[in-house]
Amino acid sequence: MSRQIVLDTETTGLEPSQGHRIIEIGCVEMTNRRLTGNNYHQYIQPDRQIDAGALEVHGISNEFLRDKPRFSDIVEDLLRYLRGAELVIHNAPFDVGFLNHELKLSGDTGQIEDICTVTDTLLMARKLHPGQKNNLDALCKRYEVNNTQRELHGALLDAEILSEVYLRMTGGQERLALESESAADSANGVTVSRIPKDRGPLCVVCASAEELDAHEQILRKMGDVCLWNRSEPEAT
Repeated sequence: MSRQIVLDTETTGLEPSQGHRIIEIGCVEMTNRRLTGNNYHQYIQPDRQIDAGALEVHGISNEFLRDKPRFSDIVEDLLRYLRGAELVIHNAPFDVGFLNHELKLSGDTGQIEDICTVTDTLLMARKLHPGQKNNLDALCKRYEVNNTQRELHGALLDAEILSEVYLRMTGGQERLALESESAADSANGVTVSRIPKDRGPLCVVCASAEELDAHEQILRKMGDVCLWNRSEPEAT
Protein backbone atom coordinates (compact mmCIF):
# COMPACT_ATOMS: atom_id res chain seq x y z
CA MET A 1 0.00 0.00 0.00
CA SER A 2 1.36 3.40 -1.02
CA ARG A 3 0.82 6.02 1.70
CA GLN A 4 1.48 9.65 0.87
CA ILE A 5 1.01 12.72 3.05
CA VAL A 6 0.76 16.12 1.39
CA LEU A 7 2.18 18.54 3.96
CA ASP A 8 2.38 22.29 4.37
CA THR A 9 3.40 24.62 7.19
CA GLU A 10 2.97 28.27 8.10
CA THR A 11 5.70 30.00 10.10
CA THR A 12 6.59 33.18 11.96
CA GLY A 13 9.15 34.10 9.29
CA LEU A 14 11.44 32.72 6.64
CA GLU A 15 14.54 31.46 8.45
CA PRO A 16 14.69 28.93 11.32
CA SER A 17 18.32 30.00 11.78
CA GLN A 18 16.94 33.38 12.90
CA GLY A 19 14.73 31.76 15.51
CA HIS A 20 11.56 31.54 13.45
CA ARG A 21 9.07 28.81 14.33
CA ILE A 22 6.22 26.77 12.88
CA ILE A 23 2.77 28.04 13.78
CA GLU A 24 0.57 25.74 11.69
CA ILE A 25 0.90 22.25 10.20
CA GLY A 26 -1.59 20.83 7.71
CA CYS A 27 -1.46 17.30 6.28
CA VAL A 28 -3.68 15.43 3.82
CA GLU A 29 -3.33 11.65 3.65
CA MET A 30 -3.65 9.58 0.49
CA THR A 31 -3.34 5.82 0.11
CA ASN A 32 -2.95 4.44 -3.39
CA ARG A 33 -3.60 7.96 -4.68
CA ARG A 34 -6.98 8.28 -2.96
CA LEU A 35 -7.92 10.61 -0.11
CA THR A 36 -8.56 8.80 3.14
CA GLY A 37 -9.94 11.69 5.19
CA ASN A 38 -7.35 10.90 7.87
CA ASN A 39 -5.88 14.40 7.84
CA TYR A 40 -3.79 16.19 10.45
CA HIS A 41 -4.13 19.88 11.33
CA GLN A 42 -2.60 21.78 14.23
CA TYR A 43 -1.97 25.40 15.19
CA ILE A 44 1.11 25.90 17.39
CA GLN A 45 2.18 28.52 19.94
CA PRO A 46 5.63 29.74 18.75
CA ASP A 47 6.72 31.67 21.85
CA ARG A 48 7.88 34.57 19.68
CA GLN A 49 6.43 37.40 17.62
CA ILE A 50 5.29 36.80 14.05
CA ASP A 51 6.99 38.93 11.41
CA ALA A 52 4.76 41.52 9.76
CA GLY A 53 5.52 40.07 6.33
CA ALA A 54 4.51 36.58 7.41
CA LEU A 55 1.31 37.89 9.00
CA GLU A 56 0.34 39.46 5.67
CA VAL A 57 0.76 36.07 3.98
CA HIS A 58 -1.20 33.83 6.36
CA GLY A 59 -3.11 36.21 8.64
CA ILE A 60 -2.40 34.14 11.78
CA SER A 61 -1.82 36.41 14.78
CA ASN A 62 0.00 35.90 18.08
CA GLU A 63 -3.29 36.56 19.86
CA PHE A 64 -4.94 33.68 18.02
CA LEU A 65 -2.08 31.33 18.92
CA ARG A 66 -1.84 32.29 22.59
CA ASP A 67 -3.77 29.24 23.88
CA LYS A 68 -2.47 26.74 21.32
CA PRO A 69 -0.08 23.88 22.25
CA ARG A 70 3.65 24.13 21.72
CA PHE A 71 5.49 21.92 19.22
CA SER A 72 6.93 19.81 22.05
CA ASP A 73 3.34 19.03 23.11
CA ILE A 74 2.32 17.63 19.73
CA VAL A 75 5.58 16.17 18.39
CA GLU A 76 4.87 12.55 19.39
CA ASP A 77 1.45 12.52 17.73
CA LEU A 78 2.85 14.24 14.64
CA LEU A 79 5.73 11.79 14.20
CA ARG A 80 3.42 8.84 14.76
CA TYR A 81 1.18 10.17 12.00
CA LEU A 82 4.04 10.87 9.56
CA ARG A 83 6.14 7.77 10.14
CA GLY A 84 6.74 5.61 7.09
CA ALA A 85 4.92 7.89 4.65
CA GLU A 86 6.12 9.65 1.52
CA LEU A 87 5.81 13.39 2.19
CA VAL A 88 4.68 15.47 -0.79
CA ILE A 89 5.69 19.10 -0.22
CA HIS A 90 5.94 22.17 -2.45
CA ASN A 91 9.40 23.66 -1.93
CA ALA A 92 10.29 20.86 0.47
CA PRO A 93 13.59 22.31 1.82
CA PHE A 94 11.62 25.12 3.48
CA ASP A 95 9.13 22.93 5.37
CA VAL A 96 11.58 20.12 6.10
CA GLY A 97 14.11 22.65 7.41
CA PHE A 98 11.55 24.06 9.82
CA LEU A 99 10.37 20.61 10.91
CA ASN A 100 13.93 19.49 11.63
CA HIS A 101 14.58 22.72 13.51
CA GLU A 102 11.52 22.11 15.68
CA LEU A 103 12.59 18.52 16.31
CA LYS A 104 15.98 19.73 17.49
CA LEU A 105 14.43 22.29 19.82
CA SER A 106 12.14 19.65 21.28
CA GLY A 107 15.13 17.42 22.09
CA ASP A 108 14.68 14.91 19.28
CA THR A 109 18.03 14.01 17.72
CA GLY A 110 16.46 12.62 14.54
CA GLN A 111 15.25 14.27 11.37
CA ILE A 112 12.10 13.96 9.29
CA GLU A 113 14.10 12.22 6.55
CA ASP A 114 14.86 9.41 9.03
CA ILE A 115 11.20 8.37 9.14
CA CYS A 116 9.83 9.59 5.78
CA THR A 117 10.79 9.95 2.16
CA VAL A 118 10.26 13.40 0.67
CA THR A 119 9.00 14.41 -2.77
CA ASP A 120 9.34 18.06 -3.78
CA THR A 121 6.57 19.12 -6.17
CA LEU A 122 8.39 22.37 -6.93
CA LEU A 123 11.30 20.40 -8.42
CA MET A 124 8.82 18.23 -10.32
CA ALA A 125 7.08 21.30 -11.72
CA ARG A 126 10.37 22.92 -12.78
CA LYS A 127 11.28 19.80 -14.75
CA LEU A 128 7.85 19.63 -16.37
CA HIS A 129 7.59 23.39 -17.04
CA PRO A 130 11.08 24.89 -17.28
CA GLY A 131 11.27 28.65 -17.43
CA GLN A 132 7.70 29.12 -16.22
CA LYS A 133 6.19 30.20 -12.92
CA ASN A 134 5.74 27.16 -10.73
CA ASN A 135 4.36 28.49 -7.47
CA LEU A 136 1.14 26.90 -6.20
CA ASP A 137 -1.13 29.59 -7.68
CA ALA A 138 0.50 29.22 -11.10
CA LEU A 139 0.14 25.43 -10.96
CA CYS A 140 -3.52 25.76 -10.00
CA LYS A 141 -4.11 27.89 -13.08
CA ARG A 142 -2.11 25.53 -15.31
CA TYR A 143 -3.88 22.39 -14.11
CA GLU A 144 -7.29 24.03 -13.69
CA VAL A 145 -7.48 23.48 -9.94
CA ASN A 146 -9.95 25.77 -8.19
CA ASN A 147 -8.16 27.88 -5.58
CA THR A 148 -10.60 30.79 -5.36
CA GLN A 149 -10.99 30.20 -1.61
CA ARG A 150 -7.26 30.84 -1.11
CA GLU A 151 -7.31 34.53 -0.13
CA LEU A 152 -4.61 33.86 2.47
CA HIS A 153 -2.17 31.00 2.85
CA GLY A 154 -3.25 28.27 5.25
CA ALA A 155 -1.41 25.01 5.87
CA LEU A 156 -4.37 22.64 5.61
CA LEU A 157 -6.01 24.48 2.72
CA ASP A 158 -2.73 24.63 0.80
CA ALA A 159 -2.14 20.91 1.44
CA GLU A 160 -5.60 20.11 0.08
CA ILE A 161 -4.97 22.22 -3.04
CA LEU A 162 -1.52 20.70 -3.53
CA SER A 163 -3.06 17.22 -3.31
CA GLU A 164 -5.14 17.91 -6.38
CA VAL A 165 -2.29 19.64 -8.22
CA TYR A 166 0.02 16.69 -7.49
CA LEU A 167 -2.48 14.14 -8.80
CA ARG A 168 -2.90 16.10 -12.01
CA MET A 169 0.84 16.68 -12.40
CA THR A 170 1.51 12.97 -12.09
CA GLY A 171 -1.23 12.01 -14.51
CA GLY A 172 -3.48 10.10 -12.16
CA GLN A 173 -6.85 10.70 -10.62
CA GLU A 174 -7.84 14.30 -11.22
CA ARG A 175 -10.79 14.86 -8.92
CA LEU A 176 -10.62 14.53 -5.15
CA ALA A 177 -14.25 15.05 -4.23
CA LEU A 178 -16.76 12.24 -4.74
CA GLU A 179 -18.96 12.92 -7.71
CA SER A 180 -22.44 11.80 -8.65
CA GLU A 181 -22.33 8.38 -10.27
CA SER A 182 -24.42 9.74 -13.13
CA ALA A 183 -21.98 12.57 -13.87
CA ALA A 184 -20.17 12.62 -17.18
CA ASP A 185 -16.44 13.07 -17.36
CA SER A 186 -14.44 14.16 -20.35
CA ALA A 187 -11.29 12.28 -21.23
CA ASN A 188 -9.42 13.16 -24.40
CA GLY A 189 -12.56 14.74 -25.80
CA VAL A 190 -14.68 11.61 -25.27
CA THR A 191 -17.66 11.82 -22.92
CA VAL A 192 -17.83 8.89 -20.51
CA SER A 193 -21.04 8.26 -18.57
CA ARG A 194 -20.83 6.38 -15.29
CA ILE A 195 -23.04 3.31 -14.75
CA PRO A 196 -25.28 3.75 -11.69
CA LYS A 197 -24.54 1.44 -8.77
CA ASP A 198 -28.19 0.45 -8.41
CA ARG A 199 -28.36 -1.07 -11.91
CA GLY A 200 -29.78 -4.56 -12.30
CA PRO A 201 -27.58 -7.64 -12.80
CA LEU A 202 -25.82 -7.79 -16.14
CA CYS A 203 -27.18 -10.34 -18.57
CA VAL A 204 -24.49 -12.75 -19.81
CA VAL A 205 -25.28 -14.20 -23.24
CA CYS A 206 -23.14 -17.19 -24.26
CA ALA A 207 -22.51 -18.17 -27.85
CA SER A 208 -24.67 -21.01 -29.14
CA ALA A 209 -23.20 -24.27 -30.44
CA GLU A 210 -23.91 -23.13 -34.02
CA GLU A 211 -22.12 -19.82 -33.44
CA LEU A 212 -19.10 -21.54 -31.91
CA ASP A 213 -18.92 -23.92 -34.86
CA ALA A 214 -19.13 -21.04 -37.36
CA HIS A 215 -16.36 -19.23 -35.48
CA GLU A 216 -14.15 -22.33 -35.57
CA GLN A 217 -14.63 -22.70 -39.32
CA ILE A 218 -13.55 -19.09 -39.92
CA LEU A 219 -10.42 -19.61 -37.80
CA ARG A 220 -9.52 -22.74 -39.82
CA LYS A 221 -9.85 -20.81 -43.09
CA MET A 222 -7.47 -18.13 -41.78
CA GLY A 223 -4.79 -20.73 -40.99
CA ASP A 224 -1.46 -19.80 -39.39
CA VAL A 225 -1.90 -16.06 -40.01
CA CYS A 226 -4.45 -16.06 -37.21
CA LEU A 227 -2.81 -15.24 -33.89
CA TRP A 228 -5.69 -16.94 -32.10
CA ASN A 229 -4.71 -20.26 -33.67
CA ARG A 230 -1.03 -19.82 -32.80
CA SER A 231 -1.84 -19.02 -29.18
CA GLU A 232 -3.85 -22.18 -28.60
CA PRO A 233 -2.03 -24.70 -26.36
CA GLU A 234 -1.09 -28.02 -27.88
CA ALA A 235 -3.13 -31.02 -26.80
CA THR A 236 -1.34 -33.37 -24.40
